[in-house]
Amino acid sequence: MDQTNNDKIEEPEGVDDPLDVGWADYPLDAVFVRSEPRTVGDVVDRIRRERYILDPDFQRDFVWSNPKQSKLIESCIMRIPLPVFYVAEAKDGRIIVVDGLQRLTTFYRFINDQFRLTSLGAKESDSDHPLEGKLFKELPVSLQERVLDTPLTMYILDAKAPERARLDIFERVNSGEPLTRQQMRNALYNGPATVWLKKAAESPIFRNATGRSLNARTMRDREAINRFCAFKLLTTSDYRGDMDTFLAKGLAALATLSDVERNELHTQFENSMSLNQEIFKEHAFRKSLANGPAATRSVINISLFEVCAVTMAELGSLDEMRKNLLRDKIIRLLGDEKFVTAITYSTNSSTQVRARFGMMEGAVADLQEAEL
Repeated sequence: MDQTNNDKIEEPEGVDDPLDVGWADYPLDAVFVRSEPRTVGDVVDRIRRERYILDPDFQRDFVWSNPKQSKLIESCIMRIPLPVFYVAEAKDGRIIVVDGLQRLTTFYRFINDQFRLTSLGAKESDSDHPLEGKLFKELPVSLQERVLDTPLTMYILDAKAPERARLDIFERVNSGEPLTRQQMRNALYNGPATVWLKKAAESPIFRNATGRSLNARTMRDREAINRFCAFKLLTTSDYRGDMDTFLAKGLAALATLSDVERNELHTQFENSMSLNQEIFKEHAFRKSLANGPAATRSVINISLFEVCAVTMAELGSLDEMRKNLLRDKIIRLLGDEKFVTAITYSTNSSTQVRARFGMMEGAVADLQEAEL
């Protein structure tokens, strides 16, 4: 679901930058990328057999103009060497396009007769170029073979590379629009888990609970939900201070669930979103909750989102008195310097993660034991 012009997109707080380890932390002789030769025909065949993943969620919708696509095909016919392609190997052996999606999509479309060659003359208005207006099937067989036999150099990011290394390399080689870490994860873990995240992010219940303020284009909304999944399916004791690796493990765990289990998780997620919105109204997941209902609403705090979303997913239905008690407890937590620090500073550290979950779980445990 697209965000409209009326939705106010905010940059949330409580989000640490990715762990900065540097290449010195990787073994000097580690080989994360290998080079393999391919041809256009070979790659198009693999796309048809769904061995290559061309994911529009990751690399946006196809945007190349017809003249630009035509120039690429003309380059193949003229035997002009093409820039290298960067792809990543998924755990199941399929190939995810990191850099070169537009070119590979152009090859696929042309060989499947989905566009005609245009604007190939000295001027775009020229129509006397011998290839002008041609579909692939209308080319002489010799030129068809020349396109299909065009050599491509593929640099393949190994599936066994450490998660941080995969994302770091992904970030370095992508020459298109800069991508967020979540967009990269969306490509690397394309499958049932990313489909689940997309469905959850499009849920009206989630969008209402977050005030539609998390950027869907950069997948900030899916990153928040990814955190919910990771901390719900794994445990805080599994967390080692590297959020990128932990979120990837969360997606891997989500992918291994059965359809029934994923549906149950979706129900728990929506129940949590409904409960948070019902109790905290427009201040759900925001530190402004501590300042009273009339306070100016602050931006979403992602660390507060993750801990509230996970903890409240465990709760059943609450009567009004317990809802009010829970609201009071969370407001008191937001007045506790230790808790505020845990959702504000160094939020990816294992110490802060365990602190905020421990304090929130303590509040909920007291709630369930309370006699009203």
